[in-house]
Amino acid sequence: MQFIDRTSITVKAGDGGNGKSAFRREKFVPKGGPSGGDGGRGADVVFVVDNNMNTLLYFRYHRRFKGENGENGDIKNQYGHNAPTCIVKVPPGTIVKDADTGEVIADLTASRERAAAFRWS
Repeated sequence: MQFIDRTSITVKAGDGGNGKSAFRREKFVPKGGPSGGDGGRGADVVFVVDNNMNTLLYFRYHRRFKGENGENGDIKNQYGHNAPTCIVKVPPGTIVKDADTGEVIADLTASRERAAAFRWS
């Protein structure tokens, strides 16, 4: 078994869904009104410590993690669903850094510790 102690991955939070602009028309309402809904939130990317992992070998073959996009809004004030959180499991003692700036984003040591690295905005 190989021992991998340093790796580089690509992570992206999900995009929000598109809103919908619509106008309702009812028989006895002279001007109608707006009836569109907002889009759902995109997924956040969260790193979680997993005690069953002991190396970063998994990340040698899985290098891209992308959160799902939120669903689009619809007519009749229907809002889009939010996307589920994208969870990336890492071994204890993992330090997550930004490759461009070298800034430490998270230092994960405790069991089941969580750190939201990339949030939808």
